[in-house]
Amino acid sequence: MPEEAFDRAPSNTDGAKDTNPQLGALDLGSNSFHLLVATESHGRIQIIDKYKEMVRLADGLDANNSLSTEVIERAMSCLERLGQRLRPLAINNVRVVGTNTLRKANNSALFIKQAEAALGHKIEIVSGREEARLIFLGVSHDLGIEDSRRLVVDIGGGSTEVILGRHNQPEVLESLHMGCVSMSKKHFGEGKITKKSMNAAVEEAMVELEPVAGLFTTPGWETAIGTSGTINAIAEIVLQTSGGEHITPQSLEACIEQLFNAQTVDNIDLPGLADERKPVIAGGVAILQGIFQGLGITQMATAQSAMREGIIYDLLGRQQQSDARDQTVNSLIERYRVDRAQSRRVRETALTLLSQVAMHWALTEAHYKHILGWAADLHELGMDISHSGFHKHGAYLLENMDLPGFSRPDQSQVATLVRAHRRKLGPNLFPQDDDVLIRLAILLRLAIVLHRNRSPHNLPHIQLDVDPTDATIKLGLPEQWLDEHPLTRVDLLNEANYLAAADFQLFVETF
Repeated sequence: MPEEAFDRAPSNTDGAKDTNPQLGALDLGSNSFHLLVATESHGRIQIIDKYKEMVRLADGLDANNSLSTEVIERAMSCLERLGQRLRPLAINNVRVVGTNTLRKANNSALFIKQAEAALGHKIEIVSGREEARLIFLGVSHDLGIEDSRRLVVDIGGGSTEVILGRHNQPEVLESLHMGCVSMSKKHFGEGKITKKSMNAAVEEAMVELEPVAGLFTTPGWETAIGTSGTINAIAEIVLQTSGGEHITPQSLEACIEQLFNAQTVDNIDLPGLADERKPVIAGGVAILQGIFQGLGITQMATAQSAMREGIIYDLLGRQQQSDARDQTVNSLIERYRVDRAQSRRVRETALTLLSQVAMHWALTEAHYKHILGWAADLHELGMDISHSGFHKHGAYLLENMDLPGFSRPDQSQVATLVRAHRRKLGPNLFPQDDDVLIRLAILLRLAIVLHRNRSPHNLPHIQLDVDPTDATIKLGLPEQWLDEHPLTRVDLLNEANYLAAADFQLFVETF
């Protein structure tokens, strides 16, 4: 059953333009699904609706990392309720994020297809470090942006995020492969709580943390903050047991002693602990104890905001020209010494071509413009490694790096376009039946061919016409300009041969 009911705000039904639109964030966590609907007011979010339901997605993973039918049905029942609230919101004002369990599940594609139908919105699967970035963003805005360095810990159902940073900028981001559901299932799955099982769980948490512990302890921090359900539940137990406002090593030990006294999960009677959290609290306490010991934490405060608030602030950034993805692209351009002038020329031409064919090629979504633009910005990324096969080097980097702000599908799409921007254009480069990526790749390729001489002079007027029914592409250029650029004429002929291998016909026409 849901822990909270909707607190509905009245909808705008008078037909007036909404000057303060609602923003929706849905965190499909491994333990709970969290929905937040908010508006922006003077740089801060004003919450309109909150909804949380404990689904325990991670509990449905079998030995082969497949989600069980039972947990999928439970999740879909929840998502159908959430869909009622999200469907009226504009597509660009909603972000639905899947985390650890959906990263692991080998049948996540089937789950996502059903879930998107229930919600009426797309779902993004984010990396662990992107999850950590969003958590830190939410906590920073909640507690206020300070100059002091903060350590933030979030224990989820299937993973634990640990972040170090100042202001709203993370400096160290780590996602550890342990969560309250997975740890409880492994060490307390039979319902018994013993010193042996607790010690084993704490030791496992410390082993998982050990390789990265120095990244946090060496720079140090002024305040340690815990967030999300598990740590806030532990903080409530501490508050009601001893009156302490912070979690300390002593209060954690007292909590563990009470779990020992209970002996079984069914007998847990900790003050302030909700019944539905009892099956996973032992695993969560063990992880927090391992983190306290591994990092030498002496005191931890708590925050109510977490990933869902971070998603809202990230949405605001995208709408207010402060998109984290643009910042990531700019940092890659600097790091790999990409020729900014050339990438800008290619970007402008590629987007001009897109505007001419967007209707006929069904590329009108703003998302496609972003993907094409980023691919144009980064198409020469691999040159810093080697000119030979640089498109392959660039694609490999983009496919495997942590790119703040990017979902895994977005990251994969940009990498695919970079891989496909030159040489052979075989169907094996693209996901099956992905006409969108193939068409975007063609636009990028044409823009690159037209700018091969890297000239700072503007191109002449270009006319691109396509026929989606027979894969015909007609590129119109001034005859005089082509006569003055004979190499470009040859390059376009070669490109026509490459496209023919992918069943597209390119015709160059002059006027």
